[in-house]
Amino acid sequence: MSVEQTLRERSGEQCELCTGKDGLTAYQVPPESAVASADNSILVCSVCASQIASGELDVNHWRCLTDSMWSQVPAVQVMAFRMLNRLNSESWAQDALDMLYLDDDTRKWAETSIAAEQREPTLDSNGAPLAAGDNVTIIKDLEVKGAGFTAKRGTMVRGISLSDNPLHIEGKVNGSRIVIIAAYTKKA
Repeated sequence: MSVEQTLRERSGEQCELCTGKDGLTAYQVPPESAVASADNSILVCSVCASQIASGELDVNHWRCLTDSMWSQVPAVQVMAFRMLNRLNSESWAQDALDMLYLDDDTRKWAETSIAAEQREPTLDSNGAPLAAGDNVTIIKDLEVKGAGFTAKRGTMVRGISLSDNPLHIEGKVNGSRIVIIAAYTKKA
């Protein structure tokens, strides 16, 4: 049986978030694993799917989350938690979040994507997004305060780390771990 058939059976042929019946499709809950399964997917209607993808939310449509958040299916709980977080400026959504209980593994899964969504991307000098583990080249001589050396233009920094500040990255130069302004680097 396919994933979508399993989801349709599990949900009774209705959206697992709002109980709508139009344009039902399987939605794999991020972060996606290599293989979609009924355990990491939910069945959503066309309205929910389009609003999840676009980020433009009709607040009244999502009041359905006060019911779907009680689902016994972890993937549905994760999506309810994430959508309620997107709507947390609404008092009813904040109240629902305060009542929602997730076991530790489900909460970790739910919070994984939220941190990534809320974080501004770290960009190099060309506007390319940087990720942990990327290699970059320094495009300008940078005086390293406190270390007594200058990081020369053209120096390759391998396996960078992202910092809490999206304007900065961290990496090793001349054997010292330093903070570098991301705008002074170019992704290799």
